[in-house]
Amino acid sequence: MYARRRRAYFLLMGGCLVLFVSAWSFVRLLSVEAAVAMCVVAMVIPPVAAMIANRRGPDDRWWDDPSGDPKSDEWWDELDGKRRHDE
Repeated sequence: MYARRRRAYFLLMGGCLVLFVSAWSFVRLLSVEAAVAMCVVAMVIPPVAAMIANRRGPDDRWWDDPSGDPKSDEWWDELDGKRRHDE
């Protein structure tokens, strides 16, 4: 799961760099408006790439999911304040 998210992140960020560099390398010679539009699209891509890279996959353990190990779950519950250790 991690490899797929990482690959998607790098593809999006690579596309962002391609848009930005091509906009000011040669597209600006043809149309400044198109170059600015390409930069606006490139500006939106990094937050989307970060959301994709940090989203939870179906096999990822979320912070509040039980792990299945009773000792570990008891320890995390105690840290989260859900249960006291002396109960």
